[in-house]
Amino acid sequence: MATQYGISGTTAKGIASSVERGVSEGALGPGAALPPVRRLADELGVSPGTVATAYKELRRRGIVVTRGRGGTVVAAAPAVASRRPPRVPDGLRDLAGGHPDPALLPRLVPPSHLSPGARSHRSTPRLARLEDAVRDWLRPDGVPTEYVTFAHGALDLIGRLLSVELRPGDAVAMEDPGYHHLLDLVTALGLRTVSVAVDDEGVRPDALRGALRAGVRAVVCSPRAQNPYGGRFSTERRDALVEVLREEPEVLVVENDHASAVADAPLHTLTAGGLTRWVHVRTVSKFLGTDLRWAAAACDPTTLARHDGRLLLTSGWVSHLLQETVYGLLTDDGTRALVTRARETYALRRGALLQELEKHGLEGHATSGMNVWVPVRDESAVVNGLRSYGWWVAAGARFRLVAGPGVRISVAELEPVDAARLASDFAVVLGESEATYGG
Repeated sequence: MATQYGISGTTAKGIASSVERGVSEGALGPGAALPPVRRLADELGVSPGTVATAYKELRRRGIVVTRGRGGTVVAAAPAVASRRPPRVPDGLRDLAGGHPDPALLPRLVPPSHLSPGARSHRSTPRLARLEDAVRDWLRPDGVPTEYVTFAHGALDLIGRLLSVELRPGDAVAMEDPGYHHLLDLVTALGLRTVSVAVDDEGVRPDALRGALRAGVRAVVCSPRAQNPYGGRFSTERRDALVEVLREEPEVLVVENDHASAVADAPLHTLTAGGLTRWVHVRTVSKFLGTDLRWAAAACDPTTLARHDGRLLLTSGWVSHLLQETVYGLLTDDGTRALVTRARETYALRRGALLQELEKHGLEGHATSGMNVWVPVRDESAVVNGLRSYGWWVAAGARFRLVAGPGVRISVAELEPVDAARLASDFAVVLGESEATYGG
């Protein structure tokens, strides 16, 4: 509770700074309740309006959130402190991280030649040959490639676009359940999330229409390997979503194809539907290496100008050394063969776990990608129960807005023989939790 930390200050700025300091130092953890406005005002000897202004500023900056009757609490991932996943306990098999299998990643070799001299690349921020390689990569999937750009990963690009396009308080339609870092990013930017339900084919058209009617100014979605649910757009689903999006042509549509080459599903892209404002984002961390913080994006000309204009004023460009490394890997025949093997292996491991879960009467969701979502009634009971059997899985709470509970299991390193044991243990744990918590 906030009473364990003495909030101080006699001005709105001072009070906000005191709360921020408490959060950044860990004295006010995620979910910690702040005192009601009038009570804190009395304690500090200031007007309620002064405290209300401080809380408003903290909300705008993504440090706290307001939960109606639940009061004002520290955000789950406050913008002044990074939320790291819990450390995997010793001796447990980690199925929570969502990382690729290291054995299926190429060896990273930096380019042998360095950029000559200490000069700015602002005039030529992108290597022309890598631009050509990106166009060759995207074009067969139907993504328009007239305008392309690069960024330091998908989150970097999406965060930059949302900060340029939207203002604090604006609403963004987000998949639910969805990628927790994206959900945290939207909150940290001071934006409002509007839940959009997903199923095995990705975003549901009825849910998207509801979000658009609620006034969202941007939509962030995954066309395949949706994290954590594993959905992928079918042709019919893509066409239905495009029809809905055409009703609001000025809404920015962000298509995050994060797993792309290892998703094990064809791309049915929204960007082929003639939308006005759109961007298709791809990264390489899932199949070339997690240290390659690079993303490519194809977009409409307005989005390109706004993104690159802001990039120019910050980092300026993406490292040419990084671009050289990515280019070498994308165009290497041996790497392409390894990526193909990775895609096939992840599909085999995902399918094996789904099959084993089904044998025990358990429902799992994953039509693409390297994660499986299993609905449960009590996440904590299942996570702790599986821990006792040597497994470490991710509780679904960090991925959800209003969606029902579940757990996410990453299958990238889960061999089929291990999937059988995991499913058996899962069934036992689920039975125990239902007996304990009433089904």
